[in-house]
Amino acid sequence: MRSAHEIMELILHFAEHDERIRAVYMNGSRTNPNAPKDIFQDFDIVYVMRDIKPFIEDQSWINHFGTLLMMQQPDALDAGKGLETDSGRYAFLMLFDDGNRIDLSYQTIEYMKRAYKEDSLTIPILDKDGLLPKIPEASDVDYHVKRPSKGEFNSITNDFWWCLQNVAKGLWRDELPYARHMYELTTRAALDQVIEWWIGGEHDYRVSAGKMGKYFKRYLPESYWRLYQRTYEEDTWEAVDAAAELFGLLGRKVAERTGYHYPVEDEKAILHYVGRVRTLPKDAGEIF
Repeated sequence: MRSAHEIMELILHFAEHDERIRAVYMNGSRTNPNAPKDIFQDFDIVYVMRDIKPFIEDQSWINHFGTLLMMQQPDALDAGKGLETDSGRYAFLMLFDDGNRIDLSYQTIEYMKRAYKEDSLTIPILDKDGLLPKIPEASDVDYHVKRPSKGEFNSITNDFWWCLQNVAKGLWRDELPYARHMYELTTRAALDQVIEWWIGGEHDYRVSAGKMGKYFKRYLPESYWRLYQRTYEEDTWEAVDAAAELFGLLGRKVAERTGYHYPVEDEKAILHYVGRVRTLPKDAGEIF
């Protein structure tokens, strides 16, 4: 596997020797001083130029970076039936046969001027014409957990307890796809949000919980982490129990810290309802 230094040399060499490329910048985890370093980190690179179309229409330049294992072009129209070149940006997500991944985007100068300052995890790599605006040193401040508003907290707690009855209904009906989708898309989504708020509050809202909660294990106490692991139980009823317990624990703590109201009444009512549904015989004619 080629080293990070070798990949960066390839990236810079290509840009230096192609007059069409006027600037290069980088963002993503490799610019984040707080991100763990490992062999799976992508190289998130942007090449800036006046016209991006030639690089899209003739993709032979990819060979400069190695032998592809697979590639995705997320900006391709109609699942690859056409190429979007009018937006000012086009990305190539490339996984090479040595395991390195380069997510390389081409941007017009006009597009760069709009996008460059939008991500605090940005560092300039090359600037042939002084095009790149001045920016602060890279940090993950844009990704720090934000303190919830009262409306956000009320919405998430309501979603969690309201949608739990849908999970229970799906399990009683033996509708596994529905029950699991409802559990993951509503129950887990709300739980993960409360976990983020709890982590943020514990650290004065100066940390990131990571994309899709990937840093949860780093910040949760061992007892909370073990409980969170149980939310992935194969038995969905057991997973629901764990999710409800953890949501109640952390939801109350977030409420205490923010001064918001935690819906104890809703929690009690839905736990009673879910417990009833769980014990209903399959030929039941009524719920209560």
